[in-house]
Amino acid sequence: MDIIDFHTHVYPEKIAQKATDSTCGFYQLETELTGTSATLLEEGKKAGVSKFVLLPVVVKAEQTHSINEFIVEEVREHSEFYGFGAMHILTENPVEEIEFIRKSGLKGIKFHPDIQGFAIDDPRLFPIYDYLQGRLPVLVHCGDPRYDYSHPRRLRIVLDKFPRLQVIAAHLGGWSVFDDALKYLVDTDCFVDMSSCFNVIPPESIERYIKAYGAERVVFGTDFPLWKPKEIVDDFMKLNLTAEEKEKIAFKNALRILEGTE
Repeated sequence: MDIIDFHTHVYPEKIAQKATDSTCGFYQLETELTGTSATLLEEGKKAGVSKFVLLPVVVKAEQTHSINEFIVEEVREHSEFYGFGAMHILTENPVEEIEFIRKSGLKGIKFHPDIQGFAIDDPRLFPIYDYLQGRLPVLVHCGDPRYDYSHPRRLRIVLDKFPRLQVIAAHLGGWSVFDDALKYLVDTDCFVDMSSCFNVIPPESIERYIKAYGAERVVFGTDFPLWKPKEIVDDFMKLNLTAEEKEKIAFKNALRILEGTE
């Protein structure tokens, strides 16, 4: 079975260890991995993953373009990679940056409200969401017990206000607030990814959430380098899902988003 990992992070070689350590520190986690492209490809091969979606996060708005240039170069160098662009609420000339992202062949935009320090439904983002409607999808980190920035109820406000905006809500729509996510998102058409879930909730719960959303709305993800891809793939394959459901989650839904295929 083909597998597309829809949730990965890589960094420039010279800062990869520092960036990995910083992310682990934010979540009070430890990992044996370092977020480099070489390590992602090596670990992905062990797991049977054939394609990867790179999701950058920009902490300082002035770094937006340089981070996007890095992702563009990684995608050009590695046929296994798709890339999303980074965006910050304070990014200068966001429309210009979105057009750079589109023309460079990147497939979407990534927001991480908790790390970036702004709410999903901050009105300052509304012009960006509006411009992205019909142009590029948005993947949003959702859920954290320490912050309210990324609560799924905030995403629901955005989905209602911008009905043509294609959204992927990370971590089954709300890491640590999975039931709230289901409450606010189940009757929408947004996608959810399943990254960083196997390590916090049992497989029976993951199966229940997948059934509630519908397998056609779920995409596979590992959150590399926080977790080892092979372990996550192995856990996914053990889920009590049909072969058709697993194929949708493993790669078919991802291709619908990335390439517009059915």
